[in-house]
Amino acid sequence: MGSGPAAGTVRARYLVYFQYVGTDFNGVAAVRGAQRAVGVQNYLEEAAERLKSVVPVKFVISSRTDAGVHALSNAAHLDVQRRSGQPPFSPEVLTQALNTHLKHPAIRVLQAFRVHSDFHARYAATSRTYLYRLATGCPRPDQLSVFERNRCWALRADYLDVAAMQEAAQHLLGTHDFSAFQSAGSPSTSSVRTLRRASVSPDPASPFVLPQESRLRFWTLEFESQSFLYRQVRRMTAILVAVGLRTLTPTEVKVILESRDPLGRHQTRVAPAHGLFLKSVLYEGLRDLAGKPGARGQGDPRSARRPQVGDQRPKGRRPGVRCRSPSPRSCLQQPRNCPQVLCGVRSTETTDDPPDAQLRSGQPGSLVWATHSRPPASPSLCCPGCSSWAAPRVYTDQV
Repeated sequence: MGSGPAAGTVRARYLVYFQYVGTDFNGVAAVRGAQRAVGVQNYLEEAAERLKSVVPVKFVISSRTDAGVHALSNAAHLDVQRRSGQPPFSPEVLTQALNTHLKHPAIRVLQAFRVHSDFHARYAATSRTYLYRLATGCPRPDQLSVFERNRCWALRADYLDVAAMQEAAQHLLGTHDFSAFQSAGSPSTSSVRTLRRASVSPDPASPFVLPQESRLRFWTLEFESQSFLYRQVRRMTAILVAVGLRTLTPTEVKVILESRDPLGRHQTRVAPAHGLFLKSVLYEGLRDLAGKPGARGQGDPRSARRPQVGDQRPKGRRPGVRCRSPSPRSCLQQPRNCPQVLCGVRSTETTDDPPDAQLRSGQPGSLVWATHSRPPASPSLCCPGCSSWAAPRVYTDQV
């Protein structure tokens, strides 16, 4: 995608959100060659062939996940170069076309957005959140509902010391060298990461559990960072579960972290892939990435003026507008707290090292993209407290 468009053609870059159940795939990344294994990317690019792009469409994945890992919302950017005289696809048409031609029922394209030609889905991400699901009270695998299999890690124990797990998770917060939680094979040059959030909480009762199976309980672990090391989330999960089972103490977790030894007695444990979900990938400052007003690339059919903070929403359009909620920070600045926003599920840990100082934090009332649970037929509200459409801040999911 580094070469320029052919003479007379128009190349448009899109940010696409998609979700998948990872059970049938060898991860999200494409598998090249004659191997029987296949990745989610293979199906996405096969569907994109029907777009008749002058140059073959390649998906650049935001968050690469391992085999068996799921994503409520992952993201990728792609370029579509149409022939001379043909306008770029609208995001809505692109989404519909990809879904129409996808040949696997476990993959779905959620939404697409036009972005600037230098936008990068992987390096522009400022936050990634992964979610891991646990089930307790399941002595045998066949005691777990068939609808929950491959969606959580079923533990034989009836009890987890959640308070101890939460205490242990506090030792992981902040900026540390996470070498002790990194699996071999990571291409990252640095093992220093900043973990912004690590939580352990009860999960709402599964709708797939029958009344006579009330001994089953579900739990959720959530981790947020700008990027993660290879399998970092699954290894941290395994350690916290060991604390919950009282095999380890919270203090020992701190010792493991400070050891920086990935081959120690306890830190070689890795939680199963099938309990992991890529929950969300967040992008800040899309307005800035798109360039200043009037700086559009030649051939770009979009208006030369990008919607500005404070613009009113004309009928039929979806620009972001200033939030009229009594507390705009809770609406636009922190959209993950909004029930309308789809939190994608994060899958297997990968190495995602965004360049420094590419993006700056938005201010309350700034434009944001929000990924919703379904493409709205009409502009949806970001929060009940205002009537604004949260269109430029981005959510996707990776690990």
